[in-house]
Amino acid sequence: MTVGPSPTVRRRRLGIELRRLREAAGLTCEEVGERLEWSASKVSRMETGRVRVHPRDVQDLLDLYDVRDDGVREGLVGVARESRQRGWWHVFSDVLPPWFEVYVGLEAEAESVRTFEMHVIPGLLQTEAYAQAIFRAAYRAGETGTEERRTRLRMARQEALTREPPLRLTAVIDEAVLYRCVGGPEVMRNQMARLCEAAALPNVTLQVLPLAAGAHPAMEGAFSILEFGRPEDADVVYLEHTMGGLYLERDAEVRGYGVVFEALSAAALSPEESTALLRSVARNYGSEFGGSGEWSMPPGAGVAAAVDRETASRSRAAEAEC
Repeated sequence: MTVGPSPTVRRRRLGIELRRLREAAGLTCEEVGERLEWSASKVSRMETGRVRVHPRDVQDLLDLYDVRDDGVREGLVGVARESRQRGWWHVFSDVLPPWFEVYVGLEAEAESVRTFEMHVIPGLLQTEAYAQAIFRAAYRAGETGTEERRTRLRMARQEALTREPPLRLTAVIDEAVLYRCVGGPEVMRNQMARLCEAAALPNVTLQVLPLAAGAHPAMEGAFSILEFGRPEDADVVYLEHTMGGLYLERDAEVRGYGVVFEALSAAALSPEESTALLRSVARNYGSEFGGSGEWSMPPGAGVAAAVDRETASRSRAAEAEC
């Protein structure tokens, strides 16, 4: 797969610059819309990078904002042309919802991604069988029968880890994810092996947040921070929920999630300890790694263990009262 400039990133970059120029001209979206006979929502969508922008519209805006520098004008019109191209992921548009198409486009040109997962293995590290099991379990309307193409899209995204230059991925995974038997023991055994292989890549850092860490700053859910390393492309935080995704772009929001991620990383096992744990979990999932072929929860995990601990705690409390 040949990876070129991401039109998603280009639209976002263009929108940021158009907004800066509008504000420098002292105009609101409503005022721009009135003067160009557009709706204010069109101006807003252009500035947020939600739509493809026609080069002619960019020229009209630059005229309105009294931008006369030929270099600036040619540069922005050129970005508008690039932003109208289609990314490699367009061939998967039948299984790619608009809210996630934005993420794929950003990921395609990100310099690094920091991600925290509480429920599943990060998509960039999933095996094909694990991904298929996830998609088969999806209950979203209209997804029936699309598992194969969704899986192909996910596998294509993983090429970012071996492109030149490769995407830098730092992932913190909740330990509970390792014990959720997605697709069966064999699938999980192979998934653990895949994680160990990925962890050996120079551009991948993988850590497991142990159950023993207790409460942590991201109890509300998973998130990803996409970083671009260029001043013209602001970093963004991505939050996903059952029916869509949310993008946070304000500097304070991105910094806040950065602080949270650093706290998670500090509480997690080291990369070396994490790999050792992954190998141990893999052995529990199958005889190929010296296990029994049947999954068994680790000591101290599971409902039964929790009940035993609670019973013991109450017994100690009763003895103390006596």
